[in-house]
Amino acid sequence: MRIVLLAVLISVLAVIPMAQQTSNERAAWNRPFQPFHLIGNVYYVGATGVSAFLIVTPGGSFLLDGGLPETAPQIARNVAELGFRLSDVKYLLNSHAHFDHAGGLAELKRLSGATMVASTGDAPALRAGGPAMPAVSVDRIVGDGEALRLGDTTLTAHVTPGHTQGCTTWTMTATEKGSAHRVVFYCSTSVVDRLVGNAQYPQIATDYEHSFRNLRTISGDVFLAPHPSFFDMETKRKKMQSGESNPFVDPTELRRFVENSERQFHADLEKQRSQR
Repeated sequence: MRIVLLAVLISVLAVIPMAQQTSNERAAWNRPFQPFHLIGNVYYVGATGVSAFLIVTPGGSFLLDGGLPETAPQIARNVAELGFRLSDVKYLLNSHAHFDHAGGLAELKRLSGATMVASTGDAPALRAGGPAMPAVSVDRIVGDGEALRLGDTTLTAHVTPGHTQGCTTWTMTATEKGSAHRVVFYCSTSVVDRLVGNAQYPQIATDYEHSFRNLRTISGDVFLAPHPSFFDMETKRKKMQSGESNPFVDPTELRRFVENSERQFHADLEKQRSQR
């Protein structure tokens, strides 16, 4: 019992750094964004600053991430605006258990009746909830390399801890105009917590390093992430509207992002080590 309680406490504490956000910042992140078809059977249904993705299949839909608590109604409206039904969502997924990506999950689960899926590392925080993140019942635990299938689409979980203990990157194949594209829904490798002397997450630096090694082995030509700014969504959306070929297809973007993020991680790590 003590071990379980400790795991919950650690996971909840991991949410706290992201919760230190002003009301103006939250409002800016939650500004409405017109939902749109992204590629293949993938649609963007999130807000301006926090992502949510709908993957539609003949066997039902996946919904990845729930935004802030106040984002849930917007996501529900966006799904309907695109002509889909929230009740068709069979699997509700999460990139990581921070309030800006998991805050709306409880409400979306209530509205859809979907099966909530999470990693071992993040499930305790999701179940416990917190001041800025309503608790959500986790129905299924997914492990590294485990796949979920609906209709003709398979999503594979890649547990990439560090940003949270159960941070999960998802991959799938989307087909557009006869071409298959490897889509990567990146979790996050931003540093938001102490890397050195972190009593709540002692192995945090090791987890980041392990995740970077794993991420370098993942291939993808469509890079998506929990914050639209990570993949320059607004600029690409404007290009798409102008009739250009799909600007979200870029075989080099994932690798560039991983390399830049890893450099920043090592810089943060060295800085914290030097301050001890």
